[in-house]
Amino acid sequence: MKQIYDRNYPMTSILLIITSLVFALMFLFYGFQYSSTEALYRFGAVHGYIIQEMPIEFWRVFAAIFVHIGLEHFVVNMLTLYFLGRQIEDIFGPWKFLILYLMSGVMGNLFVVYFSPDSLAAGASTALFGLFASVVVLRYATRNYYLQQLGQSYMSLLAVNLIMSFLPGISLAGHLGGLVGGALGAVILPVSGERYAFSKSQRYLALAAYLGLAAILIFLTFQRPIF
Repeated sequence: MKQIYDRNYPMTSILLIITSLVFALMFLFYGFQYSSTEALYRFGAVHGYIIQEMPIEFWRVFAAIFVHIGLEHFVVNMLTLYFLGRQIEDIFGPWKFLILYLMSGVMGNLFVVYFSPDSLAAGASTALFGLFASVVVLRYATRNYYLQQLGQSYMSLLAVNLIMSFLPGISLAGHLGGLVGGALGAVILPVSGERYAFSKSQRYLALAAYLGLAAILIFLTFQRPIF
């Protein structure tokens, strides 16, 4: 990376900086125990049963996007964000890219809260899966050759990463939720030069689906028995 902040990709740069600062602070406060359960919990990792018992902890659904479990987890996700983020930010523009990233990450963490309530989960991969999924969706909705080719290549990467999500220690629920959030986000957020890829009614329907799914997951979470 030639520079910390790239004016051509402001949101990708900001996300990289924020996530790196969080990781640095974890190391500063916990030393080589930065990936301990205590460190992850203090910095915002998501845990379904804790949120269910204490709704005030719901901020974790957002914060967990910026927390990572160990150096390898951090490096892999930041490298992916650096290269993938720049491509997606080019496609959607800075602000819509940021919204897409957060929509994907939050939906991924809502999936974790409901489907994996006993796991302490964190990481940008929920949001990154959403970025992959957004371009795969656009691949079928646009006549833009570049987006079609990019979406085709992302399909293969998405398939490989989904298979890897079945490995121990990886949150399948979070990745699937991020995928769903990103796919819906691709419909909701207009792409420059491709504003008519989806009709207004399709965009409103996708927005209703996103908000409705989020509301259902939250409702079911707080109706679930606590073990």
